[in-house]
Amino acid sequence: MTEAASTATPKPWYRLEMNGPVFIISAILIVLFSVSGIVFQSSVDNLFGQIQAAIANYGGWFYVLTMNVILGFVVYVLFSRFGKIRLGGPNAVPEFSTFGWFTMLFSAGMGIGLLFYAVAEPLYHFVVPPIDEPGSVQAAKDAMGITFLHWGFHPWAVYTMVALALAYFSFNRGYPLTIRTVFYPLLGDRIHGWMGHTIDILAVVATLFGVATSLGLGVQQVNAGLNHLFGLPQTGIVQMLLIAGITGIATVSVVMGLDGGIRRLSELNIVLAAVLLVFVLVLGPTLFIFNGLIENIGHYLQNFAGLATWNETYTATSWQNAWTVFYWGWWIAWSPFVGMFIARVSKGRSIREFVLGVMLVPVAVTFCWLTIFGDGALYIEMFGAGGMAKAVQENIPVSLFVFLENFPLSFFTSILAVVVVVTFFVTSSDSGSLVIDIITAGGSLEPPVIQRIFWAVLEGVVAAALLVGGGLVALQTAAITTGLPFAIVLLFMCWSLNRAFHQDAPEPIETRAAEAPVAQPAAAD
Repeated sequence: MTEAASTATPKPWYRLEMNGPVFIISAILIVLFSVSGIVFQSSVDNLFGQIQAAIANYGGWFYVLTMNVILGFVVYVLFSRFGKIRLGGPNAVPEFSTFGWFTMLFSAGMGIGLLFYAVAEPLYHFVVPPIDEPGSVQAAKDAMGITFLHWGFHPWAVYTMVALALAYFSFNRGYPLTIRTVFYPLLGDRIHGWMGHTIDILAVVATLFGVATSLGLGVQQVNAGLNHLFGLPQTGIVQMLLIAGITGIATVSVVMGLDGGIRRLSELNIVLAAVLLVFVLVLGPTLFIFNGLIENIGHYLQNFAGLATWNETYTATSWQNAWTVFYWGWWIAWSPFVGMFIARVSKGRSIREFVLGVMLVPVAVTFCWLTIFGDGALYIEMFGAGGMAKAVQENIPVSLFVFLENFPLSFFTSILAVVVVVTFFVTSSDSGSLVIDIITAGGSLEPPVIQRIFWAVLEGVVAAALLVGGGLVALQTAAITTGLPFAIVLLFMCWSLNRAFHQDAPEPIETRAAEAPVAQPAAAD
């Protein structure tokens, strides 16, 4: 997309702008799945479990390989000569402040998931460890190390690679902001045909189900919090109503636009999350948490190679399938959404600044968050009143609120936690609908509002269908299933981006941006 197009006046809300095959086929596939999940609820639940087990058992090694290859590629780019290139050309300036950029990175990345799993995951690995003696000191160390693995450099490397590829091809080569254009060095003009349509359809489906997985987890936690506080039943009907209400808020944010909606909400939920974080840090086991942060990072880095390549080869369990494989599928499914959103807000930054910012800042914040809540919960279980492990095993969504009961003003902090989950829900839905609409509109950076509303509503419908069709198992299956084919796409994306760098290497890339051929999206059928 050229500079002139990126700053064009937004289209009237009632006008459509779409790549016909991508939009229509993606919508049909997603609607058919949602209807099937609701109509055939009794049989879908069992089917989800079978699909998840089959993919995890036979494809888990491929997920592990893919994540490590992508991380290695990102590190290579960081230290290569391409790091000095500025996204958008040498005179490009960032559209957003550094603080605003960081808040949008984090809010779009994994906010809901951290709230859902920050307390529950370390406690679960502590009492049901893959290798160690349950409840031991070593189990506690490994619990934090495994949690850091799942939320650390690997997922953010995937986001970084996808975002960098999209930003480079869009802002430096002048191509439309769609997944297909990243493959121009490999496919040439064939990206305008069925190959390009297939790539974009895979991206749309993976994005929507990845976002729907997060929305489903978020609404489960909102329902658990309201049940904990006010006795509101934890039922499918209540969760459907919550999805409808929060999706309505997200729709309002969609209408307000990127700067007026997503940016302001992102800054708001970061501030609210920071208040909750500081509250737990100050009133919790502060010294234990500070000690734990340093030790957790050290344990993670010292055991990084072993953790990153562990495939459960010599153990007769399926522990990894339910955790690591699910996470890798979830992050891969999220990568078109988060990657395109990060690319959209990162113009004007050098590649080295971009990689360092996207890799280090969110990971640092994530490690602090996981340590404060995870080690805080472990401290209560190991040295305090106990009861946290039981709460996690009985009901993962409610474990955060049981944790907050161990602090003063628990009623108010629990309400704050619910509000933070809702705001993360809204920003994920809003930014997810923006990304999907950009892809289905052929790369337009200002797609029509009416289409973004359609995708925001459909995200809520899919989240509802997954919850009705199988709950947490269905959410995990959706992430793993859609992530598998897109993992192949990501590996080819690394190859294509590297080829583009070397094609442009003979002369400064900034001087070639205006001369590069503009690959236009295929005409709508």
